[in-house]
Amino acid sequence: MDDVLKKIEQYKIVPVVTIQKIGDAAGMLEGLVKGGLPVAEICFRTECAEEAIKLAVKKYPEMLVGAGTVINREQCERAIKAGAKFIVSPGLSKEVAKVCREKGIPYLPGVVTPTEIMKALSLGLTHLKFFPAGSFGGLKTIQALSAAFPQVRFMPTGGVSLENMNEYLSFPKIFACGGSWMMKGNAEEIEQNTRAAAAAFHAANALL
Repeated sequence: MDDVLKKIEQYKIVPVVTIQKIGDAAGMLEGLVKGGLPVAEICFRTECAEEAIKLAVKKYPEMLVGAGTVINREQCERAIKAGAKFIVSPGLSKEVAKVCREKGIPYLPGVVTPTEIMKALSLGLTHLKFFPAGSFGGLKTIQALSAAFPQVRFMPTGGVSLENMNEYLSFPKIFACGGSWMMKGNAEEIEQNTRAAAAAFHAANALL
């Protein structure tokens, strides 16, 4: 479980991938791999999501594949069976947390309030998704919450872009950023967007 979280922290950016048609999956995922960011949070809200996770795991074994928008036990079990190595939710689900704990899979639930963070901590969860970040105060809110909960690390998602990701990532309590901005366009454009994101992060990191 810790190894997966360390990989996510190493990549720093978690592409949020929504696949509407299974025929689009290979090109979208290949764009990420070729762009130097072999990690994907495949949203489980489309009909082909389960199949897309299976395809990703089989076709791109070097890729860290997770499932996003998982909101109940049934989805969680299906996603893990398909090969998802981490689970992300827009909110906090006790039943999803229980399944992930039993399977030894990292669970990143969405939170925005102190009460939600306290509930997550009571379940033993310290790596949390801050969502939707742009609508709930962004970095300033995360900084304020971190003062009250120093044991928590955040992955802001929602409103994160190429332009502001390094501002988020410069804060030590943020272990990664989630976003879908690099997924716009065809496979070649996804590759270019991904390369640009990775290059921007490394350029900013080199200045530290």
